Amino acid sequence: MIYLVIFALLIALRYFAGADPQSNQRGYRVVLAFLFVFCAFRFEVGADWTGYLNNYRIQRWESFGEAVERRNPSFWVLNEIVHQLNLPYPWVNVFVAIGFFYGLHCFAKRQNDPLGFLVLSFPVLIVNMPMSALKQAFGIGFVCIALTAYLDKRLFRFVFWVLVGGSFHGSALIFLPLIPLVKKELTQRDLFQAGVLALPGLIALAFSSEAEVMQSRYIDRSREAAGAIFRIALLVATGLFFFFYAREYWKKLFPSDYRLAGLGALMMLAVAPAILVSTVIGDRFGYYLIPIQLMIFSRFPILFRNTSHARFLSTAPYAGLFIFFFAWTSMSWHFEVAFLPYQTWLFGFPDSKWGFLY
Repeated sequence: MIYLVIFALLIALRYFAGADPQSNQRGYRVVLAFLFVFCAFRFEVGADWTGYLNNYRIQRWESFGEAVERRNPSFWVLNEIVHQLNLPYPWVNVFVAIGFFYGLHCFAKRQNDPLGFLVLSFPVLIVNMPMSALKQAFGIGFVCIALTAYLDKRLFRFVFWVLVGGSFHGSALIFLPLIPLVKKELTQRDLFQAGVLALPGLIALAFSSEAEVMQSRYIDRSREAAGAIFRIALLVATGLFFFFYAREYWKKLFPSDYRLAGLGALMMLAVAPAILVSTVIGDRFGYYLIPIQLMIFSRFPILFRNTSHARFLSTAPYAGLFIFFFAWTSMSWHFEVAFLPYQTWLFGFPDSKWGFLY
């Protein structure tokens, strides 16, 4: 299957890049360009292709003013811009991919291992967001930029980019309660308060109109809920591992971004009670934490290089995600319906399997 082959090749590329920074940077640029093209120019691939096509068609008969008045207004404005440029619907995916990958790049280039970070992003974050959930993909891209502002203790930039992300997908606004923590040096008490601050936002999101829309769009709720539980379980395991094992290593080796790693790990734990309200909302919020999770995973080779189990821990994120991805792609009928066969319109539009004209 093409997706598993791609992930295997990406892992091999990261392996052969070794510890050489220049090889890492060269590989990173190649992989970033490839993944952008793979996502941006897909054709009738993704879980909600027809849903976003309907959005595009609706906006064709409406004005810029009406786009601004809708929920998630920036996404509707984007559709209006595509119409004004006389571009067909697949160009919406290109603009979304630009926003998502620019934000991911801003965060990835702050990592010690940008290539590893990007490779680990593919099987869950990239396949599920810019290849499926366009509005939230844009939101995650801007949240990634906001996280860099958090690292730099830039309050205005943090708030600005969270608000921009929220204008594409309201769930991004869940980060606004963290405003009081942007300029603080976090103590354990602050980390606990951050988790307390995050829970009301999660509950409010669960009962919002945005939540109702997300819930109604699940094609097979029982299967998707099961997938959500596995993804959330991985987040919770990452948070527990950070606090009970990796925290002291991190504080010693990476003090400059310990605040973000610690806060992100705590928020991963806060997702667990959120699934009691709604597995859909817990899962959707969890996607915003995956960049922080991958930041933690990609540091394993440095964090544990002087331990007796360095090799095991360095390879565990890649092996674990490959097993997860293999199980998903092999056992999920929904994946087969939504993502196969992979087609691209980079060299011209193929025949539509639904008979659509673009």
